[in-house]
Amino acid sequence: MSQAPTALNYRRVDTELDITWPDGTVHRLSAEYLRVHSRSAEVRGHGAGQAILQHGKRGVGINAIEPVGRYAVRLVFDDGHDSGLYDWGYLRELGDRFDDHWQAYLDALAAAGKSREPMFIQAKQL
Repeated sequence: MSQAPTALNYRRVDTELDITWPDGTVHRLSAEYLRVHSRSAEVRGHGAGQAILQHGKRGVGINAIEPVGRYAVRLVFDDGHDSGLYDWGYLRELGDRFDDHWQAYLDALAAAGKSREPMFIQAKQL
């Protein structure tokens, strides 16, 4: 298990969470990135191969960051999602492997013909 971060700072205007680790590493992760990589059943499904591609999450924000014991936080997103736990090891992985995870997500959206834009914005563009 990873060590706990020394600081979590959510920048509401930028919708980004800054995570500072004991070794001095700082990860800046968007709320959108954290939302689409939630470990909840809503995102991951209930078994292998049952993941549900999250789309339309650009601009999502975080309403609350709730500690869960000494090992994780629960992020409460402004789209109502609040069931995923982010343990320290998973947060560290999301930061350390951001480029790989983000590109895989963008590739999955493109393959599915989906967009990062919320539905109401997509409709306006038609």
